[in-house]
Amino acid sequence: MGTDKALVEFRGKPLVAHALGILRGAGLDAVSIAGARAPLQAFASVVPDAQPDLGPLAGICAALESTPARWAVFLPVDQPLMPPSLVRFLLNRAYVTNSAVALTSVTAFVQTFPAVLDRAVLPALQFELHAGRLGCFAAFQSAAASLGQTATIVEVESLDQAGQVQHPEGLLPDRWFLNINSPDDLGRAH
Repeated sequence: MGTDKALVEFRGKPLVAHALGILRGAGLDAVSIAGARAPLQAFASVVPDAQPDLGPLAGICAALESTPARWAVFLPVDQPLMPPSLVRFLLNRAYVTNSAVALTSVTAFVQTFPAVLDRAVLPALQFELHAGRLGCFAAFQSAAASLGQTATIVEVESLDQAGQVQHPEGLLPDRWFLNINSPDDLGRAH
């Protein structure tokens, strides 16, 4: 994008503001921004990761280390079309099923984010990070397995069809997961 993606403008505000708005819309306090840099402190507290060159998994570990909450919700800044109701449903599913890892799928493809993680997965995620296995999805699966579980996967289309989760603008589920990684993606999102 040629700049810090979190500060890229979409619909008149930076992507980070959209992500925090999604969390607030789900009834959650947007406590901190994991793995972020100081310029984002204007939006929420920043939880820097000790190893910023190791990608999102390092930020996730830093955030889990810093929170006293049992479950933490992770939402990337580059998915501004995510409906808050999906985040709320996913958190409730993790709570009700006592899931260590709760994820979604759309068109039969499991999405890495949004993710709800039980703090108990932290040691396993740190192990993956220190072993150089930086992929979040594989780390989430391994972390769930370390606790004798599999990741809970929620099929988004079924939730949408049943009216349990809906997009406030009526977008279809496959659009909710649009990642803004380029100017073309930003154009599609508009």
